Amino acid sequence: MWQGFLQIGLTLLILVAITPFLGRYITRVFLQQKTLLDPIIKPVERVIYGLGGVRAKEEMTDWQYVQAVLYSNLVMGIFVFLIFMFQGILPLNPTNLSAPSWDLALHTAISFTTNTNQQHYSGETTFSYASQMLALGFLMFTSAATGLAVGIAFIRGLTGRPLGNFYVDLTVSITRILLPISIVGAVLLLIAGVPETLNGPVSAITLEGATQYIARGPVAHFEIIKQLGENGGGFFGINSAHPFENPNAFTNLIEIIAMVCIPAALIYTYGVFANNTKQALLLFWMVFIIFVILVGISAVGEYQGNPLVNSILGAEEPNLEGKEVRFGWAETALWAVLTTGTMCGAVNGMHDSLMPTGEFSTLFNLFLQIIWGGQGTGTAYLFIYLILTVFLTGLMVGRTPEFLGRKIEKREIVLASVILLVHPIFVLIPSAITLAFPNTLAGITNPGFHGISQVVYEYASASANNGSGFEGLQDATPWWNLTTSISLLAGRYIPIIALLLLADSMAHKQPVPETAGTLRTDSLLFTSITAGVILILGVLTFFPVLALGPIAEAFKIASGQ
Repeated sequence: MWQGFLQIGLTLLILVAITPFLGRYITRVFLQQKTLLDPIIKPVERVIYGLGGVRAKEEMTDWQYVQAVLYSNLVMGIFVFLIFMFQGILPLNPTNLSAPSWDLALHTAISFTTNTNQQHYSGETTFSYASQMLALGFLMFTSAATGLAVGIAFIRGLTGRPLGNFYVDLTVSITRILLPISIVGAVLLLIAGVPETLNGPVSAITLEGATQYIARGPVAHFEIIKQLGENGGGFFGINSAHPFENPNAFTNLIEIIAMVCIPAALIYTYGVFANNTKQALLLFWMVFIIFVILVGISAVGEYQGNPLVNSILGAEEPNLEGKEVRFGWAETALWAVLTTGTMCGAVNGMHDSLMPTGEFSTLFNLFLQIIWGGQGTGTAYLFIYLILTVFLTGLMVGRTPEFLGRKIEKREIVLASVILLVHPIFVLIPSAITLAFPNTLAGITNPGFHGISQVVYEYASASANNGSGFEGLQDATPWWNLTTSISLLAGRYIPIIALLLLADSMAHKQPVPETAGTLRTDSLLFTSITAGVILILGVLTFFPVLALGPIAEAFKIASGQ
């Protein structure tokens, strides 16, 4: 038992240690300060700007930034969709795979464009190497960079700066953050045993004398950006539970740290931008504590195992169903909570096999979207809760709501409300429609409370741009492909538009001098209130779903049924 919790503890210590260093580096990149990579990267960036006709020093307004995000993402999505549809005649297709169905190709293109990577297919039997590298791999960089750019633009606006230039932010996100770390990470994964080859599947003779075909491919470089960019879409169908994606404890550690390092560092980046690292550290530890509690709940549940199974065994054994024995219950529980907290969506075990406590934690993360949050946009959601907390506490104590010396008024509250309401609308409404037709639409493989969790999880994963799934759900149908596509698009772009409008509104406000009546937001008391607001809003919005899903399932198992 203690060995498992020690593994979790050491991983979290590494995260705490690297966060301020990466946070400061990200700040230097987006404040255009000197870095060690300048001699190598600056000439490359100048070529990119020249070829793209980008005026690097030109600032964008809020709507110009929004249009740049939407137009660029639309073009990239269409480009990738066409690659899928012409896959059969493109090179790098050693297994001669034909094009997928139009609805699956559309869902996959939208899913990867929105940095969700929700997969209704098995990678090694659906997409060629060209599709995996030139389409999916391409979007893993650009969609992650899009989210990071929007998150930085939001931070700029909050701290009174112009939003910046989207194309510059997109470029430096790739050239100075995602690509350098990915190169180092890919080399480490390659050394640790993750394959990187363009050769086709290899055949092997089994002990029974049968022929088995073992899929392989250019996995190492694909795997690291999958984790680092909060993408989560696996090269193989079983994702990071596959021994070629995640062969051992060392690769598991690299992939976990890659998954969480940027979202955690962005909180510190905000502190440097705002010249208030005290508030950033308070927010970091608030998120960290909530995260550790959820990990603890999940890990204890997996360690105690299923009481129904234990009664048959006559002993208490950990729940190892759906887990790789090379990782065990502890690393699987940590990964499950982390992948749904960071909006990565990669898995190293099947979430469908988690105990109800693990199901509760993963769903709770998908509902809140701020522990640790997605690539850039998740950090922005955290500050939306801060703005709401400022507004609520200001009303309660009779003080004018202010954040970073700027008044919070009707426009900001309306935009913040839109950001928080989009998610439940595009999770609960389609879930209700689907559950109304369990046989014809839902494709539920586990009836009862668990089946409810399966359906809600799928839409929550889509709207939160997470991409993980309970699995076991028969989701490779036109209904699931098209309805989740709507949740994917709404959950990504409506909040992005509102975030940029809100940031620009804050940037144009005149700073208000601090007085004795100013409500300070960098105190332990205010941070505690913020945590309470986050948890209360999450419970009020989604508690009925949690009660009908994992909570009810926990009571059912405890009763011996």
